[in-house]
Amino acid sequence: MSARLLPLTEHLRDYLLSVSLRETPAQAALREATRSVRGALMQISPEQGAFMALLVELTGARRAIEVGTFTGYSALTVAQAMPADGRLVCCDVSEEWTAIGRRHWEMAGVADRIDLRLGPALETLDSLIAEGGAGQWDMAFIDADKANYDGYYERCLALLRPGGLVLIDNVLWSGAVADPARTDADTTALRALNAKLHGDERVTLAMLPVGDGLTLALKRG
Repeated sequence: MSARLLPLTEHLRDYLLSVSLRETPAQAALREATRSVRGALMQISPEQGAFMALLVELTGARRAIEVGTFTGYSALTVAQAMPADGRLVCCDVSEEWTAIGRRHWEMAGVADRIDLRLGPALETLDSLIAEGGAGQWDMAFIDADKANYDGYYERCLALLRPGGLVLIDNVLWSGAVADPARTDADTTALRALNAKLHGDERVTLAMLPVGDGLTLALKRG
């Protein structure tokens, strides 16, 4: 028998946010500023942000990596949840979009925790490995171009310590991954990564229907 799934209507989601969301003024302002940005739907939902902040505190993460920053809401959320000496390296290619994030990171007083590196993320991750970062990081969040997800995953896994956590966004891709008729490059890449992760004994795995689908992969020792 299939488990009962509760439909998340707009009314119910509004209730969920009203009794659970604890956004700071900087987070609320950044969400509002992003509404008018081209591609605004790429921003994570506030409830996903709250979940990620909880994971930061739960794992005690002090060193984290983000692949795909957009306007900086997820980075702001993670940085705020870190201790004052925490460090978050953000990988992105857009000066325009990340400039919005920078303003709000400053507003929140966490800009000193965020190291934004503009350029191809694979190159940034390779440089972190070359700098001796393998096995030194606590958490990674992947939310960028889907075609390179596998490469991002492998590099982030190498950078994480045993017990470190990889979060991978958009793994359900609006349901397209379950539709055999969808064979575009992004869907194919996500479908392949999902299948790979299912059999990857290097990690303990959970996929959640949060937002557009969120996978948690805990690196085993």
